[in-house]
Amino acid sequence: MRTRLLPLLIALMTAVLLALGFPLAMITAGVEQQKVVVDRIDDAARFAALAQFVTARPGAGNATKSSDEGERRATLGAELARYYDLYGIRAGVFYRDRKPMCAAPRGLTVARDGEAAQAFSEALAGRRSHDPHQIWPWDDNGRITVASPVIRDGDVVAVVVTDSPTDQLRSRILRGWLVIAAGECVAMLIALAAAFRLTGWVLRPVRVLDAASHDIATGRMKARVAATAGPPELRRLARSFNEMADHVEDVLEQQRAFVADASHQLRNPLAALLLRIELLALELPDGNEEIASVRTEGKRLARVLDDLLGLALAEHTAADLQLTDIAALAAERVDSWRPLADDKGVRLTYEGHSAVTGWADPVALSSALDAVVDNALKFTPPTEPVTVAVAPDGERVTITVSDRGPGLTDDELARIGDRFWRSSRHQNVSGSGLGLSITRALLAAGGAGIAYAPHPPHGLKVTVTVPRTGP
Repeated sequence: MRTRLLPLLIALMTAVLLALGFPLAMITAGVEQQKVVVDRIDDAARFAALAQFVTARPGAGNATKSSDEGERRATLGAELARYYDLYGIRAGVFYRDRKPMCAAPRGLTVARDGEAAQAFSEALAGRRSHDPHQIWPWDDNGRITVASPVIRDGDVVAVVVTDSPTDQLRSRILRGWLVIAAGECVAMLIALAAAFRLTGWVLRPVRVLDAASHDIATGRMKARVAATAGPPELRRLARSFNEMADHVEDVLEQQRAFVADASHQLRNPLAALLLRIELLALELPDGNEEIASVRTEGKRLARVLDDLLGLALAEHTAADLQLTDIAALAAERVDSWRPLADDKGVRLTYEGHSAVTGWADPVALSSALDAVVDNALKFTPPTEPVTVAVAPDGERVTITVSDRGPGLTDDELARIGDRFWRSSRHQNVSGSGLGLSITRALLAAGGAGIAYAPHPPHGLKVTVTVPRTGP
């Protein structure tokens, strides 16, 4: 769920940061350029103050006045040249007809069109230049032109024009953008960390609920959820889940207790009934079919009660998991069942590794293997083999019991292991239909499993899997 939630949060945070970053970058560029423009306007105003007393063209008027204005013109020219040498900014004072009064460098002219011509025209009208077009870091040839009028006796007699390079301005804008980008990256990292924390805080109770649900589904009914973390809604859900699990456990415990008590309480009356049947049989002729039938049904009922009690205990008892040599345990069970197999004429053999370890409850696994081997011996005709094989399979150990009995159809394979279910073809074979149900309960308590499959050309293959890793 986190992999689906995080991209959505990251996309939203990225959109917010970009929506804030782009305007901030434009504002930063505008502020830096405005600083340059204001500085150039101040410089142009200073040159205009010097030039307002140098309005006469060279050679016009009396000699004394021309001499004074010549000195002022020379001073103005020297200031412009020094300004150009120091800052690399081209500057000049131009008459209304665009002819230069003083300029640095020499030969500087005012263009007839473009931004410089517009700034010159505005200055002739008595206005200072408006803000020039925005300079961006990629404008390699961009320049800033600022014009300021030279006013004398209320009239515009000349115009001061500055033409500035933008290398330093573009560098400052780029540095500002890099700072903004770094800030955005830091903010994104902080947002990512906050998103991870937020999603973890929200989803941790969900993961705990999922794990507890899985535990209960696999038979670990004691699993509960600590309702101490996460949003209030999820804490309330955790408490409700715990209450539901308590009720389910109580109901299952009552069912188990009822089955166990009923099977236990019925054993004594049944034993008394069988004893009375035996006493009654003493007064009847030997070989009475009715008495034999009653005995058979009584013994069958006793086996059913024993199996019901065993099933109730198997579903109730927790597994005592230990690191066990599965191969040695399986070989031991084969040796224990071999006398019965030999008596029936069935060839019971063990195949596979001599030592394979796994985590299992030795008692429960032994009981499960006994039930599976007993079932295989029941349905395998004489001279046919029953093979028990143990082999490691990745993270699990497999115990395979293969027989050459009549086998089961696909429909029967889907029902095998159900309580009290027996194939209609095997009703004459002794049994209660609870053996494999008990086996499944014993294995599930320890995290093991059991599966059934055909064993071509005929027969049944039962596979028991045991985990190799600890709980």
